[in-house]
Amino acid sequence: MTVSVAAVLHSEWLKIRSVRASYGSLLAVLGVTLALTLLVHAVVGGPDAGTDPVYGAFQAVNYAQVAALAFGATAVSSEYAHGALRVSLAAVPRRGLLYGSKVAVVAGAGLVVGTVTGFATFLVGQGFAGAEDRLGLADAGVLRACLGTGVYLMLMALLAAGLTFLLRSAVAVLSVLVPFILIASFVFGAGTDDDGGFAAYLPDRAGQQVLHQVPGGPLGAWGGVGVLALWAGGALLAGCVALRRRDA
Repeated sequence: MTVSVAAVLHSEWLKIRSVRASYGSLLAVLGVTLALTLLVHAVVGGPDAGTDPVYGAFQAVNYAQVAALAFGATAVSSEYAHGALRVSLAAVPRRGLLYGSKVAVVAGAGLVVGTVTGFATFLVGQGFAGAEDRLGLADAGVLRACLGTGVYLMLMALLAAGLTFLLRSAVAVLSVLVPFILIASFVFGAGTDDDGGFAAYLPDRAGQQVLHQVPGGPLGAWGGVGVLALWAGGALLAGCVALRRRDA
């Protein structure tokens, strides 16, 4: 009996909802960003005046990306716990269909929650801003940044998902990705100009250009997103090859 694509997509969504680590990480993308935005405005009084005004409204995304990475990793790693992958493959023998459905659900959930996070974070933050500093959705770069937040967080989740298919462990993936994302840009970008050399092409620095009113460096806003998409695509390709070639 052939399993329909819709049925497989539905089953993959049910898996994510039933795994507390995955569902909790997905909700944390929104929760962490809003909490930190409120904290910055309540305690510090708003973003640093020296930052790009649009990027300042989205600085909490730097921490939400950790939750997005955790979501992508745990959504896949649950397949490797207690022989769950064997059960999944027994129900859906076509590995390409299983893989594509998992990736599609992670992408869809990440994009929806990430986009909601972008708009909610901006609107909440601007509610605390003074009249002279307040931005609107019609201001330059704002709508792009709200939508870009969703794309950025989705791609981060997919980067982690692909690597988890390759390494079979959320702990291993997060142990590599979180320090890499949080530290590598500072290490490679320290003491450089806006072009940043190699640092400009790192996944977080490239992808976050879409959050700036005036993107710096050689990539531009959507060019930076494209570079991040290449990182995520490479990880997903490696994960697909690993799933097809390895035993469950």
